[in-house]
Amino acid sequence: MGLGYLRVRVFAGYETVPIVRASIVIKNTDGGTLYNLTSDSSGLTQTVELLAPDKSVGLEPSDQYPYSVCDTDVRADGYGAVTVRDVQIFDGETTVLPVNMEAAPPGLSGADQEFIIPPSTLITQSEWEQNGPPEEQRRARMLREVIIPTYIVVHLGSPSNTEAENLRVNFTDYIKNVASHELYPTWPDAALRANIYCQISFAINRVYTEWYPSQGYNFNITNSTAYDQYFVKGGNVFDNISKIVDEIFNQYIRRTGHMEPFFSAFCNGTTVRCPGLSQWGTVPLAEQGRAPIEILKSFYPNDIQIVTSNNIQNIPQSYPGNPLNTGASGADVKKMQDNLNRIRVNYPLIPVISKPDGKFGAQTAEAVRVFQSVFDLTPDGVIGKSTWYKISSVYNAVANLGELDSEGELIGLGAAPPGVVLREGDRGRDVVSLQYILNFIAEFYANVPAVLRNSLFDIATRDSVLAFQKNFNLAQDGVVGPSTWAALYQVYRSVEASVPKMPPAPGLQPAYPGAPLRMGSRGENVVLLQTFLSAIAGYYPSIPKPAVDGVFGGVTQSAVIAFQRLFALAADGIVGPATWNKITEVYSSDSAGQAPPAPGAPYPGAPLRVGSQGANVRILQQYINAIADAYPSIPKVTVDGVFGSGTQAAVLAFQRLFALTPDGIAGPRTWDGLVYQYGRAASGRAATMAVAQAMSGVMLGRMLLKV
Repeated sequence: MGLGYLRVRVFAGYETVPIVRASIVIKNTDGGTLYNLTSDSSGLTQTVELLAPDKSVGLEPSDQYPYSVCDTDVRADGYGAVTVRDVQIFDGETTVLPVNMEAAPPGLSGADQEFIIPPSTLITQSEWEQNGPPEEQRRARMLREVIIPTYIVVHLGSPSNTEAENLRVNFTDYIKNVASHELYPTWPDAALRANIYCQISFAINRVYTEWYPSQGYNFNITNSTAYDQYFVKGGNVFDNISKIVDEIFNQYIRRTGHMEPFFSAFCNGTTVRCPGLSQWGTVPLAEQGRAPIEILKSFYPNDIQIVTSNNIQNIPQSYPGNPLNTGASGADVKKMQDNLNRIRVNYPLIPVISKPDGKFGAQTAEAVRVFQSVFDLTPDGVIGKSTWYKISSVYNAVANLGELDSEGELIGLGAAPPGVVLREGDRGRDVVSLQYILNFIAEFYANVPAVLRNSLFDIATRDSVLAFQKNFNLAQDGVVGPSTWAALYQVYRSVEASVPKMPPAPGLQPAYPGAPLRMGSRGENVVLLQTFLSAIAGYYPSIPKPAVDGVFGGVTQSAVIAFQRLFALAADGIVGPATWNKITEVYSSDSAGQAPPAPGAPYPGAPLRVGSQGANVRILQQYINAIADAYPSIPKVTVDGVFGSGTQAAVLAFQRLFALTPDGIAGPRTWDGLVYQYGRAASGRAATMAVAQAMSGVMLGRMLLKV
């Protein structure tokens, strides 16, 4: 037997919103629990070990599965549960399970999801063999130029299956998924690359020829193996395949003298044979030392070549051609620094680049390394092609959400849906609001298509409404009546609440709103209050952290009372002038009113353990609390300078998480680990401050005018 690895990534909005504190249970196929995991502030779990068949099993055709399987249950407050069965584990390889969760609006059904990952096509009989090859190629439209799409629309069935759903999938994620279910990650690198070139070229050919749209279909490709490639909704990917795709996703095969991507037909070469590449046939060629292009020429015409396209739709600037690393400078470095600072609003583990001046220094290198770790890239601190495009892609996604949120403010959606019925042919402001809501929801539900916001209820808007109604078990009539309006608003509000809001900048203290905030208050002033209290709670564990939802409820009241008690104010749970001014003062101070130790405090010289007391214990406790913000499996402690059982439990949790000897004693290695992780956490807080200061001036100004 061998040993494989599994890591889970949990997010909403297709990588735009990492889900923190999701509960992940890894089980064997008999239902026995193997691991209980919790996602961190980047939506990641730790990597765990699982048994797998020996790597040699997957290097030759066989009926034996070269992988083991496990089941994964994922739950998070406010989201539908996700179960993924038969996750594949290969010897020596890391399986990455991306779990995209959907908001679970109260009272609406259909939010829970279950996926079963089918066996690899290298073992199973394909639709091609069952049904014969598909119909002859029709004459298709051609695009004017070859493009690498940012997204591709996948039809989960044969073209004629009108009941199958369409999914809008990031193109690189699509190729990673296809490659991970049509190939074995244990194959030689050259064999994997040759096959992935085929899969990329096949998909780009479908886009270039507008193969399905030219026949009247509203998708780019299917997941039917009789026609196209094997995409598995909810499927796992393999880390080494993911890295290859990030490197070569914009490279494809074409024949010399031709513009169009080569139609790279392929099949597994054992249960199915076809004109074109044999997937199993690539393995011995790679083992002989053949390069990917040489392997491809063994199956395709000798004049084929591998070319690169930088015409990537929706990514505004192409890779400059040379890696960016320490010492580099210029506009490209500045662009990446600004992008990383914006991304870290959603992914706070990424440290701030406090001076994004276009000079690639140590801060930039560390921010790049953390970004690469979060998104399964090689963490070398260098912005090569794969890192450049991943930063650009994630930045576009998170920035788009911010723009959508701003659009919503401009549209001025009311607290309740409009009392009108909309149907195809209608025009006007209410249609604009409908189209905005549909587009916002489409960022989180892949089977709800986005529409052009043109104030006309056209066919595309009707199709989007129908998809929404189907997704939430409503009557599918394409008409937006009271029940559909109510569901649209309910889903929109649930999704909107999960999107990270740009915090107000410290140092700018909004004036008292003019009226007390108390239980039942709502609005932007409550959002500000909750933002302040949430930040302060990171430094004072006795203050509960409220949700930033604009509703002054029980948790917010408890946080206010705890704050008032801590700062010797009348503990009535009401935010009057004195409480408001103290909260904004404490928030706006450099460290929420309590100066934490600087990163890099030297080891005290003797281990700290139960019974220890003094300034060094206080420093340790402050380190623990700052780190616990990023790693919720570590309990927070009272900063009192006394090493009691609570501090011991937190140290143990830290040691287990970072593979240190779990003895509950802060010796030299544990202290050094705390110092390092605290430095990252401290950078994270500074980043929130700097990004907010740099990017939220207009937002804050608007809020200040309203208070």
